[in-house]
Amino acid sequence: MFQTEFEFTLPCGYLDHEGTLHREGVMRRATAADEILPLKDPRVQSNEAYVVIILLSRVVTRLGSVPVINPKVIEGLFATDLAFLQDLYNRVNQLEGDGAVCPHCGRSADADGVARGGTRPGELRATPSLN
Repeated sequence: MFQTEFEFTLPCGYLDHEGTLHREGVMRRATAADEILPLKDPRVQSNEAYVVIILLSRVVTRLGSVPVINPKVIEGLFATDLAFLQDLYNRVNQLEGDGAVCPHCGRSADADGVARGGTRPGELRATPSLN
């Protein structure tokens, strides 16, 4: 069966305004709309790094007993948990195997499955590298 939801445990946890720590959650696979629609958001247009906040708020479907997952909740995560969710998102949404194969002609993509200078579908590149 094709898996569309993935349970996770945050390393630190989301601390809500009442002081409750939420660590257990669920992330679903992203759709094309999940990756495209955030680009229209004015917060993303003024700061490209914000795309990760919008995107994760769309695909994280449960976080402890938090009633609604929205950008404010994702903004409130500790940096460690944000990085954890970005990594999980990339693993959940990447192509499996060594690369994509065209179902019509059977040809493989390049060795890493990425066109020169591009990213794989679902790959978050919003957090700047500290290197």
